[in-house]
Amino acid sequence: MSVSLPDTSQASDVKPASLDPTIGKVVPLRVGYVREHFSSPLLQYAEDDQEKTFTLVECPSGTGQLITRLTNDEIDIAIALTDPLISGIAKGSEAYRLVGSYVTTPLNWAVITGKDSKYQNISDLKDTKIGISRHGSGSQTMAYVMALQQGWPTDNLEFQVNNDIRGLIDSVNDGSTSAFMWEWFTTKPYADSGEVRFIGSVPTPWPSWLIAAHPSPNRVPPNSLRAFLTALTVYVRTFGTPANRAGDSLEFIKDKFGYPEADIKAWLDTVAYPDDCATIPRKVIADTLSVLEKAGVVKAPEGGFQVESLVAADTVKLI
Repeated sequence: MSVSLPDTSQASDVKPASLDPTIGKVVPLRVGYVREHFSSPLLQYAEDDQEKTFTLVECPSGTGQLITRLTNDEIDIAIALTDPLISGIAKGSEAYRLVGSYVTTPLNWAVITGKDSKYQNISDLKDTKIGISRHGSGSQTMAYVMALQQGWPTDNLEFQVNNDIRGLIDSVNDGSTSAFMWEWFTTKPYADSGEVRFIGSVPTPWPSWLIAAHPSPNRVPPNSLRAFLTALTVYVRTFGTPANRAGDSLEFIKDKFGYPEADIKAWLDTVAYPDDCATIPRKVIADTLSVLEKAGVVKAPEGGFQVESLVAADTVKLI
């Protein structure tokens, strides 16, 4: 299902793909993503990409999997959660740099426990084992943020890796973990059906999604990356117009994800996308690093973190 788009002539002269010098063939960029309602503008772009300038690589386990695939040369670009992307670079990863913004509003993480578990409130989870998808994932980072908010020590948190949403749900119902954290609207159908229970929520203290890419110009040519970000900007702007929020965007999510219309409308009322995907507010990176450092997720080097070291200077504009 396509949406009506404004004029994109300023981006039409550049093709967001790389040229393999050994065979003179255009190689589509590999874009990793999580198939959730947040990805709707990207999915619309992919449906309209007649020249196949990029291919989508689904990463159902979330940002930890996206980072692993960037590291293993399985994807070139990742649209992923802000906090694990930033913490990965802060911990020394050379597999990617930040290149842009995707969602400018916080992500609301539900705190989820088993349908018959004894846990009734977030405070009940102190000194218990928390389920996460992968080490370095948003589900782990937000557990640290939750602990920080609750005043718990962050140096003795205990985690169990359960890979994906199904593994996480099974773990809280078989009692191997007390709870896990995942995006509210994505997991609400499981709560509505009685498979799990929500006992609270923790919004991120930062905008929720950024874009990262491998830093090698041979793997991700800067011109190709800029063209991809320029075109993606058109789609996020279009998706977020009042008319499309009430019409095409709502219907697209309903068709692709099957969520109840009331839930979609509630989410659309809370989400915002950037005016320009090729920009990142300097404050977003600095504030995220500050919270992650307080939570014990990262440790600042002598002299402090340098925001510029986390971004691809030839692509992104810090504002």
